[in-house]
Amino acid sequence: MEFKIKKVSALIMTLAVGLFAGALASADDDYREVREGSRHSRSSAAAKTPESALYKQECSSCHHLYQPWLLPARSWQAVIDESDKHFGDNLALDDATRKELLDYLKANSSEKTSSRWAQRITSSSEGMTPKRIMDVPWIKKEHREVSPNVFKRPAVGSASNCAACHTKGAEGNYDEDFIKIPK
Repeated sequence: MEFKIKKVSALIMTLAVGLFAGALASADDDYREVREGSRHSRSSAAAKTPESALYKQECSSCHHLYQPWLLPARSWQAVIDESDKHFGDNLALDDATRKELLDYLKANSSEKTSSRWAQRITSSSEGMTPKRIMDVPWIKKEHREVSPNVFKRPAVGSASNCAACHTKGAEGNYDEDFIKIPK
């Protein structure tokens, strides 16, 4: 009788360990799927920003074409309102161009975009009007480990040159998996 009890106990223990190991493996697969899915979701949501030929024409000739969701609407309002002194340059925008650009930027600003990144930008800049993307608290926090000397490297130039390190930034994907910091 004692032998049967030990045999049954060993069998129950083996089954329990097997079930536990299977549950762990399944949980790990679920975690990986959720992690990769959320990463994909963020990128996909960011990449879905509608294009504006006018925005591209007016803005990409001088710098990286920033996705509008990188700033809240009030920031874009300030940038357009001060377009006569846009970081030292006069953009010389006529009223119709200013209106069309502002309408596009506000319609696709961080508050109007569902990506996690845009939501973090919105919440971290609440009560502020950052005029530079690198002045958004969440973005600043994400770059806290980057030495200021990196931004001075010839291949980078400045903190405003996102595309220098974010290899898929033009597509709206700023995920850490696609960062390559130039020497």
